[in-house]
Amino acid sequence: MPDGGDPTALGFRPALETVIPLARAGPIMLRVGVNGYGTIGKRVADAVRAQPDMEVAGVAKTRPNFEAERAVAKDFPLYAAVEERADQFGEAGIDLAGMVEELVETADVMVDATPSGIGAENKSLYEEHDTPALYQGGEDEDLVDTSFNARANYADAAGADHVRVVSCNTTGLSRLVAPLEEEYGIEKVRATLVRRGGDPAQSGRGPINDILPNPRTLPSHHGPDVKTIFPDLAIDTLGLKVPATLMHTHSINVTLDSDATADAVRDLLRDESRLFVIPERLDIDGAGALKEFALDAGRPRGDLWENCIWGESITVEDDDLYLFQAIHQESDVVPENVDAIRAVTGSADAAESVATTDDALDMGF
Repeated sequence: MPDGGDPTALGFRPALETVIPLARAGPIMLRVGVNGYGTIGKRVADAVRAQPDMEVAGVAKTRPNFEAERAVAKDFPLYAAVEERADQFGEAGIDLAGMVEELVETADVMVDATPSGIGAENKSLYEEHDTPALYQGGEDEDLVDTSFNARANYADAAGADHVRVVSCNTTGLSRLVAPLEEEYGIEKVRATLVRRGGDPAQSGRGPINDILPNPRTLPSHHGPDVKTIFPDLAIDTLGLKVPATLMHTHSINVTLDSDATADAVRDLLRDESRLFVIPERLDIDGAGALKEFALDAGRPRGDLWENCIWGESITVEDDDLYLFQAIHQESDVVPENVDAIRAVTGSADAAESVATTDDALDMGF
């Protein structure tokens, strides 16, 4: 690290709110609605606002909490998601732009960032207004036309009405698998996922003082979920849940089809814009240090949109590759949602969309 340990020298940028104006010159091409302004939804809304070809048509909330107040403070038009609770917003002194149905009618694309299972209930609303919709990884794959990862299967979402942006862990695994499959071919992937018990604000989640096989049967749902992106991939996954909130950590073993060296794999992964191969010199020993690094650098909310791979962990023994990576569950799907918006509307191809998204968010280290 350069003198003074300034993380901006490694490519970090100031928080989005400090560099992205509320209004930009030029025409807005895509009006994006966000249904659910919580952990994922508020991050997607900020990322959409940062894009040169999008604007936030509005965001929808079920109740007038602190996130609803912040949405109004940011000049996001706020819509009530539940008609029976609309009066609660006025009682709390929060102005509404209308009901969620009005947002769906005016949006070109809806991003559904509601809790797992609610997106399925909302599907008929989007169909009623003939508005394409993106859902999150907590929804079932049979709800949608295709699952989505920008690096692996962008084109599959072209013209689709319903697209599922796969979960944080599946996103992280897919980003890693894609370049390895292209460069070396893959015989088998084995992944053990050490999963956080809950997000920082989820006070009701656990475990509190335990380590849980989750699930106790094999495989965990992550392997089958990756196969919605890579149908022919041989992959086994195990899951553990631990009393932590910061990030997930993956222990990865990939049996490759062709010869590789650790140095060659390290260089390959460094060339991927959404993979951060952590330099050993930074002395980042875990998720806590990663989050501290991101916060010190001014990343919004301390977000890490990229897979964080420990460079010194990359090891090749015979045909087997081993590594550790950390996945920030609150943010790694955010750029994927932005790319999925362009995919369903046909407004850009994969390379153009990923480059635009990455540049607008100042991604990269």
